[in-house]
Amino acid sequence: MSITCKAAVIRDNKLTEPYKQSKPLSIEEIKIAPPLENEILVKVMGAGLCHSDLSVINGSRIMPLPLVIGHEGSGEVVELGSAIKDVKVGDHVAFQFSPSCGRCRRCLEGRPQVCELAAATKGKGELMSGGSRLSDLNGNKLNHHTGISCMSQYNVVDRGSVVVIDKSFDIQDAALFGCAVMTGVGAVINTARIRPGDSIAIIGLGGVGLNGIIGAKLGGAETIIAIDIDPSKFIRAEELGATHCFDSRNNDTIEEIRALTNGGVDYAIDLAGVIPAMNTAYQIIRYGGSVITAGLSPINTQFSFNHSDLVAQEKSILGSYMGSCVPVRDVPRFLNLFKQGRLPVDKLIDGKITFDDLNEGFDKLSKGEVVRQILMPNA
Repeated sequence: MSITCKAAVIRDNKLTEPYKQSKPLSIEEIKIAPPLENEILVKVMGAGLCHSDLSVINGSRIMPLPLVIGHEGSGEVVELGSAIKDVKVGDHVAFQFSPSCGRCRRCLEGRPQVCELAAATKGKGELMSGGSRLSDLNGNKLNHHTGISCMSQYNVVDRGSVVVIDKSFDIQDAALFGCAVMTGVGAVINTARIRPGDSIAIIGLGGVGLNGIIGAKLGGAETIIAIDIDPSKFIRAEELGATHCFDSRNNDTIEEIRALTNGGVDYAIDLAGVIPAMNTAYQIIRYGGSVITAGLSPINTQFSFNHSDLVAQEKSILGSYMGSCVPVRDVPRFLNLFKQGRLPVDKLIDGKITFDDLNEGFDKLSKGEVVRQILMPNA
């Protein structure tokens, strides 16, 4: 049986800031169809406001519209498809923003973050079983956002889009673990695979970047360099473990970092998703160093580099999607580290909001006034 609930819908990605006035997100009553056999209906308890959502709102990343937005969240299972046997009604879950089918070549290799079936369906605004379960009250199709669409009181997701989590964790705070934590901590721990004593630079100090700082400290990096265009972010970066901070707008930043690290860092992690950050990253790694990029720039953006240096200095450039995480392994692991006080991601939460504050919340995110806000759709 279909249900009706409130959700944040984007229909136009050309509206300009301030979003409090232009209201690109309309809070609408929508219909949600029952889950198919491999799908789950979830009551959403928390949804993080992320720059990836902002890139959909401002049109820098093209998604099929109209769309129910939101890709980072958590909730409680209320209904199961007939084929699902390993999840129970009442379970708490965190969403993973890239679902996995468990059957394709990449999933079977232990790389569910690059599931081939998910890649084919996400861009269409569909679930992996095909089609959408969302519509407006007139019966018009609404698209899914990366198979999640969690800025809604309820959502239907594929079984491969959720990780069951322990009920001892705050279900709203757990929302961050599906994107910000996996992407930032994972890029450092899983993709770079840093070792104790390594030197690392984190470029871009938003929610994902600050998780990168946390991951670098967790992994035992000796030198942790935080880089951003906004020095006001340095205080929080230092509180989380940064040993040095640099304003990337300064002309001598690259030379100062190379001097500080005796030739460059072992790893430079781009978590800003802009080409100037990639240029900085490539210039500050040492011989044999690696650039890891987990920031998503606008489609068709090009990055160029000195090919001779890549070969002669044996540098490497690696992409990191969803922090190269295996969510069913890494989300519980990261939650337990949080419980132990070793992943203090709660320090990144600047507020919890309702639908009434959602457009203004994205204004604050765009201006860099906040790191993470959590929408409570059912508050």
